[in-house]
This record gives sequence, structure tokens and C-alpha cells, in this order.
Amino acid sequence: MRNRPPGALESAAGPGYHQRREAGVKTVRIGNGCGFWGDNLDAPVRLAQAGRLDYLTLEYLAELTMSILAVQKAKDPAAGFATDFLDVLARLKPILIDKPGLKVVTNAGGMNPAGCAAKAAGVLAGTGRRVAAVSGDDLFPRLDELLAAGHPLDHLDTGVPLAAIRDRVVSANAYLGAEPIVRALKLGADVVVTGRVADASLTVGPAAYEFDWAFDDAHRDRLAAGTVAGHLIECGAQVTGGLWVNADDSTRLGEVGYPIAEVAADGSFTITKPDGTGGAVNEETVAEQLLYEVADPARYYTPDVVADFTTVRLRQTERDVVAVTGGTSAGVTDSYKVSIAYRAGYTAAGTLVIAGPGAAEKARRSGTIILEKIRQAGITFEAANVEALGAGDCVPGVVTATADPPEVVLRVAVRDPRKAAVERFTKEFAPLVTSGFAGTTGYTTGRPPVREVFAYWPALIAKSAVTPVVEVV
Repeated sequence: MRNRPPGALESAAGPGYHQRREAGVKTVRIGNGCGFWGDNLDAPVRLAQAGRLDYLTLEYLAELTMSILAVQKAKDPAAGFATDFLDVLARLKPILIDKPGLKVVTNAGGMNPAGCAAKAAGVLAGTGRRVAAVSGDDLFPRLDELLAAGHPLDHLDTGVPLAAIRDRVVSANAYLGAEPIVRALKLGADVVVTGRVADASLTVGPAAYEFDWAFDDAHRDRLAAGTVAGHLIECGAQVTGGLWVNADDSTRLGEVGYPIAEVAADGSFTITKPDGTGGAVNEETVAEQLLYEVADPARYYTPDVVADFTTVRLRQTERDVVAVTGGTSAGVTDSYKVSIAYRAGYTAAGTLVIAGPGAAEKARRSGTIILEKIRQAGITFEAANVEALGAGDCVPGVVTATADPPEVVLRVAVRDPRKAAVERFTKEFAPLVTSGFAGTTGYTTGRPPVREVFAYWPALIAKSAVTPVVEVV
């Protein structure tokens, strides 16, 4: 694909799925308009308007997001969900009225799916649209009960028992699968609001519902194929040209279209985007996203199925349309992954610009001076890092500077359990403006903020210990 223009055909590989739909072959079009909380607020509306969708998914959650939402809910029991969703839903309301068959599936519920669903129902009041909440993923209130019942929630990588940090835990959520989403749709929900479900399950749920895929051995390969589809679109524009290694001005990323998976009953599907939008869908963009956040491509673990990505085959069928087949099952697990967040001290990071001859070396020495002054005050940190950004330090050992850069950004970061120690560190940047090396500038934004650190603790728990709950508002 490298020598072909974006979207160019590799071969005449037959009709796309939208042509098959017109020929009477049932497919379901699932578009994802949000890859994380903070993604483009216009993308869901544009996708719903132009994508000819059956389902719009909105993926808001990450591990850090869950810890932030947990803290918010601890302060206010009515909070704890992605508030951007309600603004987006208000903008989607006239589209949902105009397109009565369009349904929305989102994990915007975060730590409070019931509260989010109730607010969503209020936004949609008078439209006749039914909202359902999927919960049961929040294990935090049950942690001590689960530990006492023999679920140690050991760290998945180190084997350390959760008891080691139990008193600092702020959230614990199991990654639910697609089955409760299917239940919500069967109950007549038009909008499904979940807590922590696996990202790909937001797509697997609608496909399983539309094609009656059961969560059993007979349908494992189809669930695996649906998982591939969900994984490909879960990060929004990453599969339609965002972060594509060969993107350039002709890719029009300022007008990038968000992805659509058009799925058939056998699990095969295409990846595309709305006509006329920027970005690109080709074998390269799809392959890059396929391998994103994948440890072992032969065993991609989800609550629904273990998918084998090595069996996936990509084929360009039209401009900006890639047909995907394969994605077979490698079995199923008897456990859910659990995402646990715990308090791990405080951090701060500050920057200065260092310009002129020897900028990179002067920047690194300036960082050493900052830390040395802190040591003179009797403080050492649990962790500290000095970088000369622009001289290869951002990805050390991968990209190296070929010449002495005329300017670099000095970035110094520290982490420590003591908030006061980190606050003291933030006061050592300004003095370098007059007592540091020639060419020191860029101190115009005040002292760096001190932020609390939430560390990630992955674990497993038996599926038998978790009960997903579906409620229609």
C-alpha cells in the first residue's frame, strides 16, 4: 500500500457491503463517533448525519478516566459519568427523531451508568426513545467481601496480592462483555448506557443482537470476527487515517471521517467512512489499528471471546472501503479482567525553552541543576526524569538527533508520595531564567501544577463473581 494513493484499489474484489445490502443481503452499519473522553465533539453528530448508520457507538473510557470518575462520584454521588455525552446526545436528538431506526450504545456511564442513563432519558424526553443502563461492573463496594471469599485480585503481571495497596484503592471495575448490551436491546432500548465494558463489546453487542449470535461455541468465530470489527473502530479516527504513518496534506485530517463497520451475518465486514470526508481507509490504516494495543495477536482476550487476529485478511474493494474476513475464536475465558486504580503519590512536570549553541547539553545540565538544588534542600524523589525534547529524548534509542538543534524544550518531571516535596520542586524553574545558562526562556505560565497520581492495577476475577445488571429507565 505504501506506493499507492490513499484509498487506491488493490484489486477488483467484488461488491462492497452497502451494495450487498441494496441487493437484499442483511448487514448492520455500526459507526463509532468517539474514541475517548475528550475526542472531537462534532464527530458523533457528523457521523450520525452522514453515515447511514443502524448504530452509533461512543467510547469514552480509559483506565485513568475511571479513576477520575471514581473521585468525582466520591465527592458527588450524582456524578461519575462522562458529562460530554449529554451534550452530544442533545445535539443528536433531532437526528434520532428524524432517523427512528438509529440506536446509540455507549460506555459513557463510567462509574454511574444509572445516573447517566436517567439524565439521558431526560434529554430525550418526548421522543419515545427508551434508555437502558448496564451496571454490575463496579466491584469497589464489594472489594473486602471478594477478598474474603478467596478472590485475591493479584496483580496480573507481578502476582502481588491486592492487599498490598488495598487502603489506597479508589476504583475497581470488571470489564463486562456484550451480553448485557444484547439484553438491553432485546428489552427495547434505543440508547444503551454502560459502565466499564470492553471497548470491542460496544460493537459486538449490536451485531450479536441483529444476527442472533449466541454466546456459545457455535457462534464463537462470529463473536471473534465482531471483536475484530469493534477493535478496529473503537479508537475513532485512528483507523480512518489518524496517526497513519503515510498521512500528508492530501489526507485532509482536518476533515477526517470517523469509522463505520458494516457487518454481515457470517461476521465478515467492511471498514469505511462517510463519503466526502477526509482521512483514508486502506489496508495500511486498518492494519495499523488492528495491531494497536495488542500483546499477542493470536490471543486477543475479551470478555466475549479470545480472538485470533493472525487469521484476519484485509482486501481493498473500493476507495476507502476495506473488506475484512477471518478473526477466528481461540476459546473463551472463565474470568473478567478487572481495572483497579489506587493513589500513588503526587507528580509535577515543568518546562523551559533553551536556545542557542549547545542547547541540548545546556538543557540536560539545567535539569540536573534543578534536581541538585532540591537535594541541597534535603529532598530526593521517588522518581525523577530530565528530557531535552527536540534532541531525541522523547523516544530514546529510537530517534536520535543528527545535528545540534538550535533550541530544545527542557522537561523535568518528578513523582513522590509527599505532596510538599513535589510543591517545592515546582519553585525551582523560575530561578533559572536569570541564574541558568544563556538562552533560557519560555517561563511564562507560572509554576507547574501538582497533580495526584493514580496507578493502574490489572487483575482477574471469576465471571461467576460478577453479575451484569440491565435496567430500562
